Amino acid sequence: MRGNVAVFKCLIPSAVQEYVSVVSWERDTVSITTGNRFSLTSFGALYISDVQKEDALSTYRCITRHKYSGETRQSNGARLSVMDPTESAPTILDSFQAGEVLAGQSVELPCTAGGYPTPTVRWLKDGRPLPSDARWTRRLTGLTISGLRSDDSGSYACEVTNSFGSKEVSGQLHVIGNPGVHGDVHLSIQGSHNDTLQITAAQKIHSGAYQCFASRKGITTQDFSIILLEDGTPRIASSFSERVVNTGEPFSLMCAAKGAPPPSITWTLDDEPVVRDSAYKTSQYTLSDGLTVSHVNVSNPLIRDGGVYRCAARNSAGSAEYQARINVRGAPRIRPMRDITAVAGRNTYITCRVIGYPYYSIKWLKEGMQLPDNHRQVVFENGTLRLTDVQKGADEGTYLCSVLIQPQLSINQTVHVSVKVPPLIQPFDIPSTSVGKLMYIACVVSSGDMPIRITWHKDGQLIIPGSASGVAIETKEFMSSLQISKVTLKHNGNYTCIASNAAATVSWERQLIVTVPPRFVVQPNNQDGIYGKVGVLNCSVEGYPPPKVMWKHAKGIGNPQQYHPVPLTGRIQIMPNGSLLIRHVLEDDRGYYLCQASNGVGSDISKSMVLTVKIPAMITSHPNTTMARKGQTKELNCTARGEQPIIIRWERGDTVIDAERNPRYSISIIKKGDEVISTLQLNPAERGDSVFFSCHAINSYGEGRGLIQLTVQELEVREVKDRSMNLRWIQRFDGNSIITSYDIEYKNKSDSWDHMYTTRNISPTNNQANIVELHPACVYSIRMYSYNKIGRSAPSKEMTISTEEAQPDGPPMEVILQPMTSQSIQVTWRAPKKELQNGLIRGYQIGYRENGPGSSGQYSIVEMKATGDSEVYTLDNLKKFAQYGVVVQAFNRAGTGPSSTEINATTLEDVPSEPPQTVRAISVTSDQAVITWAEPPRVTLHGVLKGYRVVYWSLFPDGEWGEMQNMTTMREQVDLHGLEKFTNYSVQVLAFTQAGDGVRSNVLYIQTREDLPGPPAGIKAVPSSPSSVVVSWLPPHKPNGVIRKYTIYCSSPASGHPAPSEYEANPEMLFYRITHLTRGLQYHIWAAAVSTAGRGNMSDKVVVEPAGKAPAKILSFGGTVTTPWMKEVRLPCSSVGEPTPTVTWSKDSEDSTAPVALDSQRLVLSNGTLVLRSVKAEDSGYYTCTATNTLGFDTIIVNLVVQVPPDQPRLTVSTTSTSSITLAWIPGDNGGSSIRGFVLQYSVDNTEEWRDVFISSSERSFRLDSLRCGTWYKVKLAAKNSVGSGRISEIIEAKTHGREPVFTKDQPLLNHINSTHAGLNLQGWTSGGCPITGLLLDFRPKGTWVWQTLRANLTGPLFLSELREATWYELKMKACNTAGCGNQSSQFATTDYDGSTIPPIKSARGEGDDVKKLFSIGSPVILVSVGVALLFIIRRKRKEKRLKRLRDAKSLAEMLISKNNRSVDTPVKGPPQGPRLHIDIPRVQLLIEDKEGIKQIGEDKAAIPVTDTEFSQSVNPQNFCTGVSLHHQALIQNSGPLIDMSDIRPGTNPVSRKSIKSAHSSRNRYSSQWTLSRPGQSQSTASARTLTSDWRTMGSHGITATESDSYSASLSQDTDKGRNSMVSTESASSTYEELARAYEHAKLEEHLQHAKFTITECFISDSSSDQMTTGTNDPADSMTSLSTPSEPGICRFTASPPKPQDYDRGKNVAVPIPHRANKSEFCNLPLYMKSDPFFRKQSELQDPCPAVPPREASIRSLAQRAYHTQGRHLTLDPTKRALTPGHSSLGGPGSGTATLPQRTLTASGAGGKGGSRDSLPESSSSVLGRLQKQSGAAGAYSKSYTLV
Repeated sequence: MRGNVAVFKCLIPSAVQEYVSVVSWERDTVSITTGNRFSLTSFGALYISDVQKEDALSTYRCITRHKYSGETRQSNGARLSVMDPTESAPTILDSFQAGEVLAGQSVELPCTAGGYPTPTVRWLKDGRPLPSDARWTRRLTGLTISGLRSDDSGSYACEVTNSFGSKEVSGQLHVIGNPGVHGDVHLSIQGSHNDTLQITAAQKIHSGAYQCFASRKGITTQDFSIILLEDGTPRIASSFSERVVNTGEPFSLMCAAKGAPPPSITWTLDDEPVVRDSAYKTSQYTLSDGLTVSHVNVSNPLIRDGGVYRCAARNSAGSAEYQARINVRGAPRIRPMRDITAVAGRNTYITCRVIGYPYYSIKWLKEGMQLPDNHRQVVFENGTLRLTDVQKGADEGTYLCSVLIQPQLSINQTVHVSVKVPPLIQPFDIPSTSVGKLMYIACVVSSGDMPIRITWHKDGQLIIPGSASGVAIETKEFMSSLQISKVTLKHNGNYTCIASNAAATVSWERQLIVTVPPRFVVQPNNQDGIYGKVGVLNCSVEGYPPPKVMWKHAKGIGNPQQYHPVPLTGRIQIMPNGSLLIRHVLEDDRGYYLCQASNGVGSDISKSMVLTVKIPAMITSHPNTTMARKGQTKELNCTARGEQPIIIRWERGDTVIDAERNPRYSISIIKKGDEVISTLQLNPAERGDSVFFSCHAINSYGEGRGLIQLTVQELEVREVKDRSMNLRWIQRFDGNSIITSYDIEYKNKSDSWDHMYTTRNISPTNNQANIVELHPACVYSIRMYSYNKIGRSAPSKEMTISTEEAQPDGPPMEVILQPMTSQSIQVTWRAPKKELQNGLIRGYQIGYRENGPGSSGQYSIVEMKATGDSEVYTLDNLKKFAQYGVVVQAFNRAGTGPSSTEINATTLEDVPSEPPQTVRAISVTSDQAVITWAEPPRVTLHGVLKGYRVVYWSLFPDGEWGEMQNMTTMREQVDLHGLEKFTNYSVQVLAFTQAGDGVRSNVLYIQTREDLPGPPAGIKAVPSSPSSVVVSWLPPHKPNGVIRKYTIYCSSPASGHPAPSEYEANPEMLFYRITHLTRGLQYHIWAAAVSTAGRGNMSDKVVVEPAGKAPAKILSFGGTVTTPWMKEVRLPCSSVGEPTPTVTWSKDSEDSTAPVALDSQRLVLSNGTLVLRSVKAEDSGYYTCTATNTLGFDTIIVNLVVQVPPDQPRLTVSTTSTSSITLAWIPGDNGGSSIRGFVLQYSVDNTEEWRDVFISSSERSFRLDSLRCGTWYKVKLAAKNSVGSGRISEIIEAKTHGREPVFTKDQPLLNHINSTHAGLNLQGWTSGGCPITGLLLDFRPKGTWVWQTLRANLTGPLFLSELREATWYELKMKACNTAGCGNQSSQFATTDYDGSTIPPIKSARGEGDDVKKLFSIGSPVILVSVGVALLFIIRRKRKEKRLKRLRDAKSLAEMLISKNNRSVDTPVKGPPQGPRLHIDIPRVQLLIEDKEGIKQIGEDKAAIPVTDTEFSQSVNPQNFCTGVSLHHQALIQNSGPLIDMSDIRPGTNPVSRKSIKSAHSSRNRYSSQWTLSRPGQSQSTASARTLTSDWRTMGSHGITATESDSYSASLSQDTDKGRNSMVSTESASSTYEELARAYEHAKLEEHLQHAKFTITECFISDSSSDQMTTGTNDPADSMTSLSTPSEPGICRFTASPPKPQDYDRGKNVAVPIPHRANKSEFCNLPLYMKSDPFFRKQSELQDPCPAVPPREASIRSLAQRAYHTQGRHLTLDPTKRALTPGHSSLGGPGSGTATLPQRTLTASGAGGKGGSRDSLPESSSSVLGRLQKQSGAAGAYSKSYTLV
């Protein structure tokens, strides 16, 4: 049912249900994701909420996977049947039963119901409403309980109720512990190889599958076994049967039951307990297998021991019963029966307790009437009477049980049944309310036996009225009301009304929700975040239900352009209080943040704030180690960046260096951009300076530290490499003995000298040595000893040296590949071992190649920066379902290390990209066809071929499509059975893989063969004369071929000639006259159709009797007629009768039937046929044809369905990638004809070259592939049906991922320079996600003009060659991809021929250097000053100009108002009513309302002028006001109906509705034109002025509006900085910034006052025709706006012109055209209007302005004008000659006509003819010029202004 919930279940066989689970659902081969209206439950069901008609157009399938084998299967397709809502009681769609769930897990109890009105759901546990618990969540699918505990066990009930009834489902939930294999005393693993699993005392929880794993030499295999354990509920295993025994013959009854735990068994006889005594012996025992056995032994039975014996087995899990009758022979009699009290509405059983045997029968009687006497009574063979749905009046009384013991002898026993009626509570609902309001809840008991006690409970607790609870309870006899005088949050909860009497206790529960709209407790405020630190953006809200907080982010510190949801990762999280936690603030986090909260109550609230990321001081560059010669000057440099100001402090060891106190140190600081460079100078360097120096950068947000190791050389280090160093020393005092050798000791600085390395016995003749086998990037301590004959010297001073970095020696570790999609693989790895890194790992190179046939084997390399110890990178744009080998290399400053071992992975499967080949179809029979095909190319499968799917549907003669069906097969052939006979079919074949369905083949058409036709669909026979009858029939519903003829059979059984006569009729003729019949004789007539295949089935027989006088009868048939719009339709209504009947046609409307109005479009032919020409959608409906004569009448009803093109789809962007855009859409109304397909058009944003893609009608999404990376695209979509293509959707814009290349800041642009060559560092370029397509390099020697250009790519190293040696060069590099180009520039110098570098270029100082320097400094300052001054002047002028516009507009409005108030006619009561223009901010929404209305002139659609006399007679004496006003979306006024044009289809009229949509919509575009002309203007003057706004054109028929109709359109602004939701928009007349400036000017300087309101917004629209006009080259008039507040949030003046005063001036009226000043008013125009070229030209032809103050002149000139108001819009015919005023013809009040939203003119003239209608957008300025040539017809025209 539409609007209800639909439930799809995947039916899995019970044998495998435990191992097969539903993993996903598909809708028309597209995977369904949870969201919107779709929900997937934990038990595999698919829920669709708010079902709509379009849901029935799709096919749904479930995908299942086996738990152990991993095999997946797809189900058959299922369709949904959607009905319109009809009032009905609830029906359960999905429910639950008993179940067991492990503790700690979650369980979902499904409960969904359908019905209308939509049922409400109520949950109970153990008969009580659910208490408040966050673990229990009520969802669309049912009740979800998470974190199960043992106390959650119990009975759960779900009640669904609406006003027509209620239903209930219940089930038992058992929460059990979760024993693991190693935590269960009943489980043990035995055997020498743990190969035996033993379970002792198996219980239900031990059911399931057990897996065992065996491993050997790295190979693992597994197997599993399944243990099925029965439920513990008792069941009767064996029992006794019914028998007959003799008196005194002993008998024994046995009953055995099984269950866990073992049950106990009890016995009853005729519902009385069997007591163990001398007559009865009972026993009970339990066998080893758990079977409980019980016996009843009767050793000497008497007659009283006969009857119904029942054994009942019970344990904690449940119970089971069995009963049978034991008959003891003897005289029958009836045991006394107790009176019974029954409960009304329930079932009651009455047992006639007969003992003795034999007897003949048992009967029941009530009041002498044998039962059963109605459908609620049933008498069973054993004599039990069942009363179903007991009723108090009918079933209460005395019942007689009569047992027939002999043929004429009976015995009787009576029992009295009393009926108690339980209370019935009338269902009620508790509406949601808010804090502080009153609440009244009434509980009315509509039936039940008195007395009735009514109590109230809240959340299961009895409510005690009083001030403490804030609740008052008033109880009457059968009603109780609960009253809350002031609702608070504590009143939230479940309220239960409990009514009880002697029969039963019933309850009705409803939840009271006290809603509180969200509000901010803590609002977000602008704040600073520190880079690398934790940041918390505070935002705390409260409300009920608890509001949901969403955070959005707009990058950049300027005006926010577009907010995007903040992706929640481990780094960014939303805290429980709603604040946003950023664990590690990055620079990209800066920008605007929006905290938005909603809870469904009231409007959402939001507050934005700006996060500014402050960079703490950090050291970006410093030398790790450096050398100094003792006695020389040494400089240490340290570069820092961060937020200014930055303080840099130097320390020597742990001591701060004070340069002022120690003259040996000096510190200098240089600021360069955002960096600070500090230099510490040591003069001179001493031996004691061989320590660690540190520079500390400090600002307000943090501190950075750089450590520099300085070595003052005595032992000089000549060269340090990565694994060696060269030392040189100077020989000191030899101790008066020749030095014999030297020893050098070195160690890792962090080690002690106990772990040193030694180079011994160095020759004294050498003063240098090489130390090798060092480790790269390590710090070493070095010392030296000298030896002579006496011994070893003391060690030299330790020297600390750091070796250079070397290429990493180890590959990255733990490389893992994880396929993510069909074209991407995620690579994860860890950094190489620390000891093998040989320095700081800067990044990684990932090489990948395809490992498949035909691949080149070359690796493609991508590079990424290192981020930590663990890395992740995703390889994109790979081939689908292809195997790739991947290696990873780490690199540092020294180069790239070894690669990891190649690891292979295969991208995921995808759908086939090509259809099956050579598809053929052969028609075998009339209902069977064979389809064959060949496999698609292997390379296009993109996966393992799982099978083929054949999709086919029928094409009916009327153009409609049949239901789409499909068949799945593994073969390359399929037989289609059960096809419609002689029917065209469309067939498509597709291949599918694990990923889904591939591309369908082209549509193949096939027609099944002919067969025998079906019977005619209807037949009539009516008398036409005393000897003839006329027979008519309908063609067969299923002709099954081409009908060749019809055979009519006529027989008269009463005439003695039973053989029928046969008559033949042409297939085009559907009636036949049979003559020469006998009057008064009855004839049987029937017909059959004949085709090539033979004669078809016979129709029904009709009986007719010829007669002289015949009542009117219609030969034609009713039914449904379907036709495309704008066609001619003929509805036949042929009639016969004597006298000749008269035929009339009528059409049903909503509540009445009216005759069809006949005109040129609607004709009734002489044969009664109704002809409708150019039908439109509004012509659809039920037409009734009535034929009448004096003897009677006959009617038929024809349902006419007019098909129109489909409505526009709603198109959205689903996902985007670097090369694709995925679109999704929801189709609009299909126009009465099934949608045949969709046409998708797309183009690059800045072009109009549209490409078309045709998409199948079943698709609801489509992916545009092979798009350019990083490019904006425009997309639009239209649906197509049998009528044609529908309206195009809104144009949306989407951008593929990617951006232009960027050069990394910390990478050098050149990595190698010598005297003639320079090597470029291409690795510094990052692609931005789009592959770099080319490089452009420009370079030149510095100081020259000519650039040399070089084009290259990124495939290999790039060198600049043939450079000049020792020369400075300028270099510009541009890297481009499809998203754009990035630039990088630099300067470099080639080396001298010997490899030495050259100094920077310095210009020689001359005499004019000081002047040049002064000029170079002063010129920019002067230019900036002049620019600021000019800017100030320009802004001042603009400000004055806007204020002048405000004052002029205000004066104009006041003049119009004052003129209106001085009207000599009847004063207008109430506020002026007129059109309004609404403008949304910042998007613009245009709304024009005409409060006076438009009347229709007549059928000829001509325009007729109105004279003043006629005006006073026919027009409502109210002001006609045409104006504009501004309106913010949040302040929408309900001032008259609004015609919603957003859903109009061609050929339909809009439908009025009473309120304006609050949601802004920019989906539709409209076009309309306002033409402004000046009467009396000569043809030589400027042509008419045209102002055009963007309205939708409605076609030649247009839209005829009635009184108080409105029209709406949208104008939206678009900027380059923000593309709002990727929807294309149109330029508005002013930006939001201009609005803000106008508002500030008005607020500061205009000081408009009002008694009640204040100015909140003012807007100036000064749009030129370049922005607003289409179809004209003339600039449009400016629209001047000003306002005073007339309601909160709106600034507005409304002015209306008075009624016309001057007959001579009022003959020709141009309405509604904005007021244009005449020559006497030119001087009073605002200054900006005088600057218009049109007015400048007029002023040149006019006399100089009179010396009259502007305001007085304006009032004076307006006083001379007369205004016409009229109740309709009139139309100008530009093709007619101007007529004289005295000969115009006028229709009545209903004769006006107009076409809206086009604005039109009316001209009148001689000849007595009205002009034909024409839209002003099609009229040219020359035509308007001819209008303006009318002499003496310069009538007044006006426009009132509603100004903001």
